[in-house]
Amino acid sequence: MAETRGLRRSLSLRDLIVYGLLFIGPLAPVGVFGVLDARTDGAVATVYLLATVAMAFTAWSYAEMSRVIPHAGSVFAYAGRGLGSSAGFLAGWLAMLDYLLIPSVAYLFSGIAMHALVPSVPAWIFTALALVATTALNLAGVTVAARAGLVVLIAEVIVLLLFLVLALTFLADHGPARPWSAPFTGGGAFDLPAVMGAVSIAVLSFLGFDAIASFAEESAGDSRQVGVAILACLAVAGVLFVAQSYLAAVISASSSAELLAHPERQGTAFYDLARTAIGPWMATVLAVTKAIGPAFAAMTAQAASARLLLGMARDGGLPPALARVDARHGVPRVSLLAAAGLTLIVSVWAARRSDGLEVLVSIVDVGALAAFTLLHASVVGYFVARRQERARLAHWIVPVPGGLVTLWVIAEASPMAKIVGLAWLVVGTVILIARRR
Repeated sequence: MAETRGLRRSLSLRDLIVYGLLFIGPLAPVGVFGVLDARTDGAVATVYLLATVAMAFTAWSYAEMSRVIPHAGSVFAYAGRGLGSSAGFLAGWLAMLDYLLIPSVAYLFSGIAMHALVPSVPAWIFTALALVATTALNLAGVTVAARAGLVVLIAEVIVLLLFLVLALTFLADHGPARPWSAPFTGGGAFDLPAVMGAVSIAVLSFLGFDAIASFAEESAGDSRQVGVAILACLAVAGVLFVAQSYLAAVISASSSAELLAHPERQGTAFYDLARTAIGPWMATVLAVTKAIGPAFAAMTAQAASARLLLGMARDGGLPPALARVDARHGVPRVSLLAAAGLTLIVSVWAARRSDGLEVLVSIVDVGALAAFTLLHASVVGYFVARRQERARLAHWIVPVPGGLVTLWVIAEASPMAKIVGLAWLVVGTVILIARRR
């Protein structure tokens, strides 16, 4: 089959936003609502509001760097131009920890959810089937995958809107189960340290919007289109997250204190309140949506990871075979298959372990946030230190708080995740030194 080294510019602004929202998932708060509710005495809406603001710094840095460096390698390319080739390689290496493993997390979410609906079939089989199906869509071309993703995204948004409308109907008929202000102020005295601790968890719901930058070379618009898509994606996700967490909190029959006293109920808290306030069918619809949605989020993640591999290979950081692009479909076929193979091994391994999901999530979080930190440093390096383009005041003041936020969230991560992240960085450093020699 013929191959080329160029990607096709075929993605519209809508396609880019679809990819970002599909990766994040409009219903992302469903899984962590109970944890946040218990930790903050119910101030979940404030948590997501602050998390949106915190991630806005990172979104702005991605938008600014994608404007001046529209490269498929994303943070690998940004750090390389802003901080030097060594920093670029390490940024790409750290991002690989996120990009190559996050599809495994999403496929595993889907497999676990489907297993809960059909207990007779092991979770790892559903995980493998979802991977095969969505890999086929990615190999068919970025436009085909984007259209399939749009259908799934529309379905997810419809389910979310249905929940919001029915929650408002419940409030009109029965009134709130908690005070109207509780989702913003908490049930008692506002506990700022607890809220800020919960923000470190909530920001992880936004992981994925950065994948839009990986499709910069396939954007059909000008160099600003990727940045517009990133900021729009974050804004839409933030509004949806605040809205659903607010309504979920005020219709919840279980108090935050009850959830805190019974940690085993925190994971299903959102489904339980939907079942009680709206009906069992709503809980089932949410569960099915949360089973299908992650598979297509994984599809986007897999496509983004392939673009990262392509960018690093094209610049000499990885084997050149990964830089090949299929001439017929315009996709990095070798990189896609390599990413899919690794994802299959990791996700099936994790699906067969009781703690597999927890292990993967913690590692992915550290990889993503470490890459975000180097992204912010790249903005300062590119515009301020190296003066490759005229610096504005924002190039001084936005990356600093953004980097501090990501470092703070890394500090809040589990010890095991930090150990794995450090070990991964050490391996990358050894490879970098060996390459230079």
